[in-house]
Amino acid sequence: MKPEHRRLGLLGLILSSTLMLSACANLFDKAPTGDAAKLQSLAALDGKAPTRRTLDIQTWSTAQGAKVLFVEARELPMFDLRLTFAAGSSQDDGVPGLATLTNAMLNEGVPGKDVGAIAAGFESLGAEFGNGAYRDMAVASLRSLSAREQREPALALFAEVLGKPTFPADSLARIKNQLLAGFEFQKQNPGKLASLELFERLYGQHPYAHPSEGTAQSIPAITRQQLQAFHARAYTPGNAVIALVGDLSRSEAEAIANQVSAALPPGPALPQIAQPQAPKPGASHIEYPSNQTHLMIAQLGIDRRDPDYAALYLGNQIFGGGGFGTRLMSEVREKRGLTYGVYSGFSAMQARGPFMINLQTRADLSEGTLALVKQLLADYLRDGPTQQELDNAKRELAGSFPLSTASNAAIVGQLASMGFYDLPLSYLDDFMRDVQNLTTEQVKAAMAKHLDPEALVVVTAGPTVPQKELPRPTERPAELPSTVPH
Repeated sequence: MKPEHRRLGLLGLILSSTLMLSACANLFDKAPTGDAAKLQSLAALDGKAPTRRTLDIQTWSTAQGAKVLFVEARELPMFDLRLTFAAGSSQDDGVPGLATLTNAMLNEGVPGKDVGAIAAGFESLGAEFGNGAYRDMAVASLRSLSAREQREPALALFAEVLGKPTFPADSLARIKNQLLAGFEFQKQNPGKLASLELFERLYGQHPYAHPSEGTAQSIPAITRQQLQAFHARAYTPGNAVIALVGDLSRSEAEAIANQVSAALPPGPALPQIAQPQAPKPGASHIEYPSNQTHLMIAQLGIDRRDPDYAALYLGNQIFGGGGFGTRLMSEVREKRGLTYGVYSGFSAMQARGPFMINLQTRADLSEGTLALVKQLLADYLRDGPTQQELDNAKRELAGSFPLSTASNAAIVGQLASMGFYDLPLSYLDDFMRDVQNLTTEQVKAAMAKHLDPEALVVVTAGPTVPQKELPRPTERPAELPSTVPH
């Protein structure tokens, strides 16, 4: 997977910082003064619901067929633009890495400009360009000042990058070499090896089975012509969601969306990928010389539009998704000192993504740790959460949820997700309402419906060594084992 990267020049940093400070000063000028503005005690917050930014989400479609979601936000003289395409590795059509290479090459060249000129163009305007490709999607983003003199040339360059990439041969060779070097590095990473094996086991012949970045076998053979063809069919308005947040009027947002949409190669949405078939449960082992063993336990979970999403999200927060205080962390780390961290989670995607439990432990305790984790899952599915666990998870989620709309960057991410997965505009409010209304029985029923302790796919990576019995649980272990990673 190609990590999202951003380029921001010194001028951009100076401009952004100056403008942000100025805007903040204006906000402070309007703030209440005197005792009413001061928090005298944390006790004053008891019983009060956390505040969350109210979003007035507007939506429409461009003439070319792109879906647009827009939120006007005048606090800072900037805007965030994100295009999300159904152009991830699930659309590679049997050529692993094609989507990643295409996305990585967008800003490597356009007619009359090479990669250096493109980077310099964004930097001179104080603008940031970002891109990335994943299993479901490919994204391209722009952050720019909203003043016309910066906005218009930044958008013109962004539209060229998205609509007219030249895929130069020298850049293609360089990025291929970077990916191939990454594959060599993966051989020294048992956790990555286990993850690759796990997805192959879970998904078989489904497009989710192969890694987004491709393979050492597939990447060298990909041609410039294949990149051009993939771009022409996948980077179309009909296959795109445009998310816009910032210092823009509705008419300005419409003009931006139209400009970017018109710059893309014309075409409809790509067909949605099929749901995967349930895999055969069982365990496999990757022999690797180490003091630790990586344990990955998984099965197929849900897609992003599943009606049980809220119940499963909350249920997993209690079991293993919320850090300290979860069932897994309490029993595996805190009471027995078997690992530094153990986590679980649903990756809900266009098709059924994985539910996964991930940890490292001492190699000579790996079999006992695996059995313990599987038993903890079975117990949780049988009994469900306690009322105290449910109340604590609801309170923690309510406290952190305002962060989901705390910045324009966070909001544009929410809009992109809502548009891509075809969620209602009221989704954020609906989600919090649904979570707060859940009962222990509803969470138990949802978890038991979607997870089966007898249907687990297990992959381990580490050495084969004689096994020891697990330490007895205590309320406060003296210390973590010396070979547990931390």
